[in-house]
Amino acid sequence: MIAEKLSREVMQNLTENILPYWLDKMQDPRGGFYGRRDGSDRLDADAPKGAILNGRLLWTFAAAYRATGHEEYRVAAERAFNYILSHFIDSEYGGVYWSVNPDGSPCDTKKQFYAIGFVIYGMSEYARATSDPVALDTAIALYRSIEMHSRDLVRGGYFEALARDWTPLADMRLSDKDENAAKTMNTHLHIIEPYTNLYRVWPDEGLRDDIIQLMHIFMDVMEDRATHHLGLFFDEDWSRTDADISFGHDIEASWLLLETAQVLGDPLILEKTMAHTRAIANAALEGRRDDGSMIYEKTARGLDCDRHWWVQAEDVIGLVYLYKFHGVDEALEKAWHSWRYIADNIVDREGGEWYWSRRADTSVNRADDKAGFWKCPYHNSRMCLETARVLSLK
Repeated sequence: MIAEKLSREVMQNLTENILPYWLDKMQDPRGGFYGRRDGSDRLDADAPKGAILNGRLLWTFAAAYRATGHEEYRVAAERAFNYILSHFIDSEYGGVYWSVNPDGSPCDTKKQFYAIGFVIYGMSEYARATSDPVALDTAIALYRSIEMHSRDLVRGGYFEALARDWTPLADMRLSDKDENAAKTMNTHLHIIEPYTNLYRVWPDEGLRDDIIQLMHIFMDVMEDRATHHLGLFFDEDWSRTDADISFGHDIEASWLLLETAQVLGDPLILEKTMAHTRAIANAALEGRRDDGSMIYEKTARGLDCDRHWWVQAEDVIGLVYLYKFHGVDEALEKAWHSWRYIADNIVDREGGEWYWSRRADTSVNRADDKAGFWKCPYHNSRMCLETARVLSLK
C-alpha cells in the first residue's frame, strides 16, 4: 500500500509540478533554456547557460519521455539536444564548454570533466529514448575525451579539469565551496553514472573495464573502512585532503553504485557491491532526522543542518533501494516519511518546482536559485522516476 501510494505521488509531482515549471518558465525563445531564475522566481534572462544544467535537462526530459511516452517531453529533450550540439560542443578541441552566453556563444571554455559526464548522461539517455545515432556517437566521443585527457593511467581515477585545449589548469575546483583537489568523489560519482548509462546502449568491453575500475576506486579507495563514509577530496596519490562528510553524496552513491553493479550483471561484483553499499547507506543515514529530512554535511566547522532539495531526493531513492534490494522492510516506511517531508516543506506548490532548501530554522532559502547553474530538474526528477521504477519491480 505504501509502495503504490509513494509511486503515485512522486510521479504526480514529476508531471504536475517539476516538469511543467521547466516547460512553462524556462524555455528560451532564443534557443534552449534560460540560464537562471533566482530564489524569488524572477527570471534572469542574461545569465550564462551551464553545461551541467543543459546536460541534466536533456537527461530529464529524455528519461521522462522514455518512462511515460508523453510527446511534449520528447520535444523538450530534442530542444536540449539540439542546443547542446549547436552551442556546447567544442568543434575545435572536443569536449564541452563549461558555459555559454545567453546568445549561445562560448563563455567559460574550460573542460570540467564533471560537466562532460553530464552531457554523456543526457546524450546516452536521449539515445535510449529515441535511438538517435548522433546522440550515441556524441556520447561515445565525449567518453573518449574523458579517457584521453582525464584518466590517470599511473595511479587510477580521473583528474578534475583542464583548459579548453586540454592543457593544465591551476584552479580545478568544481565550485567555489570545493577544495582545489586533483581528484574528487563527486566527479568520479558523476563519471561512473554516465558511463553506466552509456553501457546500457553501447556495451563496449573497454567501457565495461573502465566502469569496473571506477567501482574498485569507490569501494577500495574512497570508502573509509572504519566509518563507511566516502572521502570527498584527494590528491593525485589518493591521499585524503579533508575530513568532511557529505550525507547526501553518501546516500546517492549507495544506490548509484548498486545500480551500476546490476547493469554490469557480474555476480561477484554484485555480491561485493551489495555489502559495500549497505554499509555506505547506513553511514549516510546518520544525517537523517526524526522529521524524515536529511541534513547537508559535517565539516570541521560542525554540522550544516540545511535541508537541501537534492539531499532529500537522494535520501528517498537510497531508502527505496535499501527496502527493495537489501531487504530492509522498515526502509519503505522511512522513504514515505522522507517524501512527506519533501512534499510539505521543499515542493513549491504555488510557483512550481522545489525550493533550494529549508534553513536550519525551517525558513525557505530564497538566497539560492530556484533554477540555474546547479538547480536543475535532475535529482528530483530522477528520484520520481527511479522510485516508481524500482517499486514496480516484482
